Amino acid sequence: MLARIPLEAFRVFDAACRHMNFSRAGRELNITQAAVSRRIKGLEDHLGAPLFIRSGKNLALTARGEKLFQRVRASLDYLEESLEPFRSGAGESIALAASGSISHLWLGPRLRTFARNNPDIVIRLSTSDSPADLASENNDLVILYSTGEHPRWALTPLLAEELAPVAAPAYIARKGLDPAAVTPADLARLDLIDYERFNANWISFRPWLERVAPEVFRRTPLPRPHLTFSTYALALDAALSGDGVALGSLGLVAAQLAEGRLVQLGTASLVTGYGYHLGLPKFRTPSPEALKLHESLLAPP
Repeated sequence: MLARIPLEAFRVFDAACRHMNFSRAGRELNITQAAVSRRIKGLEDHLGAPLFIRSGKNLALTARGEKLFQRVRASLDYLEESLEPFRSGAGESIALAASGSISHLWLGPRLRTFARNNPDIVIRLSTSDSPADLASENNDLVILYSTGEHPRWALTPLLAEELAPVAAPAYIARKGLDPAAVTPADLARLDLIDYERFNANWISFRPWLERVAPEVFRRTPLPRPHLTFSTYALALDAALSGDGVALGSLGLVAAQLAEGRLVQLGTASLVTGYGYHLGLPKFRTPSPEALKLHESLLAPP
């Protein structure tokens, strides 16, 4: 049924809702008041329900009309935003995809710097923890968590993954810890902050402990996390707030470590063989703008 409704009817309905006056809606759209009335009546007939309550010259939306207006407005806003990169005079657009963790902890400041220096280039960043979404060929550039090989993307290393426990100075002081002296066995008595493993190759606390101290945890049950978050970025935020000990990817949290907002506990760490890689498409030529952003992200901070 909805497929037979002309799209123009929704534009007319949207204007009528915003103005609550058919004459003013007609003037905005350069059509007559009668044409507005006909399109609204046709829409109501298609839907089988009144959309406006008419009382003389006064208009009000029915409950169904209000719901439809919210959906139509959201759809039109989305279409307007989607068209922005194609408008005459709009800057060139780059579609960049990255996981939530590297976007939150590493990528954001670099994109802001690039945007300040290149105001005519529009960057559309999409974040996802789904490997299929990240590797989609709809993207111009990608940052992939991998060992460095991909069939469709030419990958250049950004950050190798080395994992070690980290905590905020406030938590360390509250627990009376000597950060350098903390051992993997000591971690079992602390408040561990973990995250859900969306990717089978990610390492959370339990497999990390099994790998770095197998002799300890063959005899002792592996500790349960004190807190578990849906994303790695949220787990790091909890550690920064002093809620416990998180597993820090040292490259991702290098700024927080350098600023003293996080402190590494002990000397045990795990190099996983994975890391974050910046990818260009193998089978199509990148735009000059994408190459410029690629070069910027690979440059030293």
